[in-house]
Amino acid sequence: MVQAVGTGLLIPVIMNALLLLYPPEVRGKIMGTFGLVIMFAPAIGPTLSGVIVDFLGWRWLFISVIPFALFSILFAFKYLENVGEITRPKADVLSIILSTIGIGGIVYGFSSAGESGEGFASVKILLIIAISLISLLFFVLRQLKIEEPLLDVRVFAYKNYALGVTIFVVVIMAMFASEIVMPMYLQGPLGYSAKIAGLLLLPGALLNGLMSPVMGTLFDKFGPRKLIIPGTIVLVGVMLFFSNISPGIPIWSFILAYIVLMLSISAILMPSQTNALNELPKYLYPHGTAIANTLQPIGGALGVAVFVSIMSQGQTSYLERQTGKITPELLDKAMTAGVHHAYWFALALCIGTFVIALFVQKGISPDFKAEEMK
Repeated sequence: MVQAVGTGLLIPVIMNALLLLYPPEVRGKIMGTFGLVIMFAPAIGPTLSGVIVDFLGWRWLFISVIPFALFSILFAFKYLENVGEITRPKADVLSIILSTIGIGGIVYGFSSAGESGEGFASVKILLIIAISLISLLFFVLRQLKIEEPLLDVRVFAYKNYALGVTIFVVVIMAMFASEIVMPMYLQGPLGYSAKIAGLLLLPGALLNGLMSPVMGTLFDKFGPRKLIIPGTIVLVGVMLFFSNISPGIPIWSFILAYIVLMLSISAILMPSQTNALNELPKYLYPHGTAIANTLQPIGGALGVAVFVSIMSQGQTSYLERQTGKITPELLDKAMTAGVHHAYWFALALCIGTFVIALFVQKGISPDFKAEEMK
């Protein structure tokens, strides 16, 4: 939790600084470079961690981070400068409590639903989610009333911000869920070990990170629509492929499909987020970046929980219809049926995302519109 507090402070502040330092016409490239860092680390993390654990032990996962953390502190102390106007807003304690209960409860509730056998049939999980949603409702209402909101939800009054963040969350759901469901399928019906499953998914994950600056540069040149709309079309095609997957699939086609999935995600994620933030006035940059970064773990938790729950229910339903002895082959067929159910849901979500993408326009901040008129 202490580590999460540090990360929660750092990432929105970094993104806010980038928005203040760079004009809209080059932000795609800058945010893409930032995206490379954000996406590359999780991509290489599991493989690198496996090597460290095998050769040095699990404690070195944390010991190896210490030199990088110390360097960052010393480097920032010497070279980092404040950008933008320094303000001293008051922290509303009630808003902090409501947001903690709301956001924390939703992430915990949906994550627990994905891990438990009962899924969303659990009364405890439904109660946690209900309390969390009520807390969030009161949090939003309070932000609209107080003079200095903790998170100014008025950012959603800007059309391209609302559309971009919606696309961002849905794609995050699909990405996080695929990163959980696909290794399970590789280790289940396809019969690969955990290490091999990780290596098979590594090319797609690496390309997702490496293509982020490229997509950012293309965003600066062509705008959001020529990236996001084709990206969502490809995403729909990949979801259609995964919704018909079977144990007899050639492994090369699986790897290729996963690479295409991650490339389509790289064409959507940073362009949609950057375009969303571009539309906000400067005083809302901190709120826009904070809300986007708050929704990322929520989207990930929702994606994993919903996909895994649908997959589990699909498996159970398939097995309940069988009358003979349960064999390993039957279990593989049941899991395949469950994966099909999960990706049918994903396909519906991605078709909806494509429709939303059709309404996205180039986001231009009112501040820059005023400067252009002058």
